[in-house]
Amino acid sequence: MRFSYSRFAKTSSKWCGRPRTFTLAVVVIAVWLITGPIFAFSDTWQLIINTATTIITFLMVFLIQHTQNRDTEAIQVKLDELIRATQGAHNALLDLEELEEDRLDAFRARYLALAEAARSDLRRGQLDTDTSEA
Repeated sequence: MRFSYSRFAKTSSKWCGRPRTFTLAVVVIAVWLITGPIFAFSDTWQLIINTATTIITFLMVFLIQHTQNRDTEAIQVKLDELIRATQGAHNALLDLEELEEDRLDAFRARYLALAEAARSDLRRGQLDTDTSEA
């Protein structure tokens, strides 16, 4: 079941992101607008588009979230591999997205301080490529 949903979500996401799909949506809206006077802009006429767009939006949220989660996980694995394979890189940085917020904030503060020190070095004409840390 999970595999088939993933395949469906991936295919749907690709299909929905194409210009033809956008054009189809614009055509549907245009037809709906054109039929407004025919149906005297009735409540039923309005209800049709409201219901259709609500249902489509509701379903698309799940498809987009699934696709985004999958892409984010793939990027995280790739970044983890780059960290793991880079000599001198800190393996403690692997899987940071799983840390609690306070631990992540501590890492972020450490790297913000390193960045500021590197910028200060650049202003003094020094290099900022050193990987050694105090």
